Amino acid sequence: MKKKILCFVLCLVCVSAVFAQKRPAKKRTRKPATTTQQQPAQQQPAQLQPQQSSQQDNVVSQPVADTSKRKTFDPNKPFERPLDGYYKKNNILNARVTPLPNLRENDVVFAKRVWREIDVREKMNQYLASPKSRLIDVLLNAIAAGELTAYDPTPTKDDPGGDAFTVPLSAGGAKSKMADSSVVDKFDKDGNKIGSSLQAGEFNPDSVVKFRIKEDWVFDKQRSVFEPRIIGIAPLIKPKAGTLDLDYQPAFWVYFPEARPIFATKEVASRNSDATGLSFDDVFMKRIFTSYIVKESNDKDERIKDYAQGIDKLYESERIKKSLMDWELNLWSY
Repeated sequence: MKKKILCFVLCLVCVSAVFAQKRPAKKRTRKPATTTQQQPAQQQPAQLQPQQSSQQDNVVSQPVADTSKRKTFDPNKPFERPLDGYYKKNNILNARVTPLPNLRENDVVFAKRVWREIDVREKMNQYLASPKSRLIDVLLNAIAAGELTAYDPTPTKDDPGGDAFTVPLSAGGAKSKMADSSVVDKFDKDGNKIGSSLQAGEFNPDSVVKFRIKEDWVFDKQRSVFEPRIIGIAPLIKPKAGTLDLDYQPAFWVYFPEARPIFATKEVASRNSDATGLSFDDVFMKRIFTSYIVKESNDKDERIKDYAQGIDKLYESERIKKSLMDWELNLWSY
């Protein structure tokens, strides 16, 4: 009997264990902690939404006030010109001339005076006649401002060549020589001719196509240097006299050492770059131009065209140029 009871108890224990394994375990979850302070915070955006939308409607409906300052033209205030670009070129405006070494008479072993002509129609010289910065405009503006002195090229007894800077000209006199003059008749009130006068016409800067340079080639034995030094520069004009075809003549002469400080502050227009910083003084001192010789100092004071014609003038010009170079080369032995 005891065995039967023991077996019955063991069976109940086994059945209860099987049911305990098949029963699903309850998931333990935490409820979010809610406080009375958080509930108004969650409800706050919902309450503010209609207020914000109403404020936006008010902003759209109202005109926007322009708070930017508008500049109005005031004729009493001086005009301030805006900067033409993003940087100002101060280097060329503040440029100074590099002085030439002092030259003593006892150190000059050889000297030769030469006259050259620069034709701005040639490809290498076209920048000298650029509308942005013409050489003739630089000269005339400086003469009109009183910064340069123009000299009369008319030959005199003391100055047979007219290029010795003997007779100064006024600003008006220098400009009048550049314009073509014409004879204008004068009439009285009845229409009768009572006389005539010579009046200057309008000046066209593009009509100046040639410049003449007077320079000295000097050998300085102190520095062992054979170099040219420009003395004067003159614009050439072609006067009109009826049907006669006259040659180019100087309108006035300018002393080059006096013009160097002005040339140093005037920038030259370049076809390749606008930031070259090249001045007119650099052009002449570094010989950035092409020219041909029209005269050299001689005992007869003759020009090349006085004893050569046609293509022979160019050959003679090259001969004189070569003779100057050969003189320097013959000084040295290799």
